Amino acid sequence: MRKVVSSGQPTIKEIAKRLNISVSTVSRALHDHHSIGLRTKARVKELAAELNYERNQTAIYFQQGKTFTIGILLPELSEAFFASAISGIEDMAYSNNYTVLLGQSHDDEAREKQIIQSMKQHRVDGCIVSIGKNTSNYEHFEMLQQARIPVVFFDRIPDLPNMHAVSCNLESGTVQAVDFLLKQGHRVIGMINGPETMVASKERAAGYIRALQKHRLKYDPKLIVNADLTAAGTADAMEYLLSLKRKVTAVVTFNDYVAMDAVQYALKQKLEINKDITFVSYANTPVSGYTAFPPAASVEQFPYEQGQAATNMLLSLLSGEHALNDYQRTIMESQLVIHNR
Repeated sequence: MRKVVSSGQPTIKEIAKRLNISVSTVSRALHDHHSIGLRTKARVKELAAELNYERNQTAIYFQQGKTFTIGILLPELSEAFFASAISGIEDMAYSNNYTVLLGQSHDDEAREKQIIQSMKQHRVDGCIVSIGKNTSNYEHFEMLQQARIPVVFFDRIPDLPNMHAVSCNLESGTVQAVDFLLKQGHRVIGMINGPETMVASKERAAGYIRALQKHRLKYDPKLIVNADLTAAGTADAMEYLLSLKRKVTAVVTFNDYVAMDAVQYALKQKLEINKDITFVSYANTPVSGYTAFPPAASVEQFPYEQGQAATNMLLSLLSGEHALNDYQRTIMESQLVIHNR
């Protein structure tokens, strides 16, 4: 058959007209319907290939009531933790024939709301979200739920009674971190925590207190500082901790990036790392291994596995395996990884 030149995007109607058959016959032939003979199927598919015909995916999605698209909203794509989480999400999504629509909030609540609204307008089937550190209003997520678009939160989760979520046990991870420092002989341990409104900050503080109680040590609230997780905020927190009458010899930091900022401040104060002061942190990001003074230990939060678990949970909601109001919560155990022995 000679090459057929078609003007514009070829349609089922054009194929039907050229073959002098009905549109419904063409449609069934392209879908290998049993009611269509092999010869007709062959003619239809041959002409469709000649015309470079492509199925109208939008129309198919409309018929199925799905777009097979998942929206992902993260605070920062540049952080190694979230980059690993994205890999877990994408691997699970693509293996189930879903594509992803990605957005980052830069920890800005207004931007977060705008991205969620845009994802809703793009008719994503569901969303996987790690909220910004400053997010305190959750109406934009409730809007998705009202539109029957399921949301699964992971890692940074909101303080809500009813939600689908995957997170890591940060309280037990903090107990491990403080235990490690106590065994090294530290007795005055500071903590640079995140904003008080974050669930993750509350879990870290609870683990810190539980670890001290476990060793029958008195809890001093002055030793926990809530910071904004910026370099400047970390410097202010370090300045405060080092000014206390009780000499702080170790600090638990919110994550590896905060630990690196804290180390830089300590070096400027002429302190010797792991002698005058020791740091432990969270996330266990690979970048720590390329620094001169990595934290002595870091709590592994398994971002790739969290991303996979969150995607699997969302897919179970989209498939109807679980009802939207059958709220699921998965808490993964953390693990302290010791770097300096």
